Amino acid sequence: MLSAILVLGLLALVFGLLLGYAAIRFKVEGEPLVEQIDSLLPQTQCGQCGFPGCKPYATAIANNEVDINQCPPGGEATIHALADLLDREPTPLNPENGEEAPKTVAIVNEKDCIGCTLCIQACPVDAILGAAKQMHTVIEIECTGCELCVPPCPVDCIDMIPLATNIEHWNWPSPIKGLEAPLVNLEKRPEQQASNVGGAAS
Repeated sequence: MLSAILVLGLLALVFGLLLGYAAIRFKVEGEPLVEQIDSLLPQTQCGQCGFPGCKPYATAIANNEVDINQCPPGGEATIHALADLLDREPTPLNPENGEEAPKTVAIVNEKDCIGCTLCIQACPVDAILGAAKQMHTVIEIECTGCELCVPPCPVDCIDMIPLATNIEHWNWPSPIKGLEAPLVNLEKRPEQQASNVGGAAS
């Protein structure tokens, strides 16, 4: 009995070492450029770019197959970040892919939810909790605002609401035209300085 346990333990150790060696020896390295591009994308997995997710779009960009202006959730900020990374000229967001909009989060109207699970199946990031014929709810911190859960809902009980502003995604508001403070010219012309001195002397 003891010898059998020892043999099994030895075999487990040998196979473990072999698997560990194989994992290191045959490790598939990822594309560094693809990973860098993917890290700049918003990870909404919404498909508005024409690809099933951010990683496939990043791969296509790295292969020079598509332009860098096809991500509405990322907007102009992502376009400029990609342009800096890839040393390309930034281009305006492609209107065929959609328009840049404020970030939103899905909310399930729980009293109308029938528990069909269609929204759960559509969510690319598993941000919806629920079960068949049970009330569903959205994990707000996980929701990317992709809106893919809205069309499948047969009772129209999912709303997309603007994401509450917090320090993680707050931006300075744009200045309101007409309320700018007047600029003060600190470098006066010699004749202006002379007139000021003459006025003070009188």
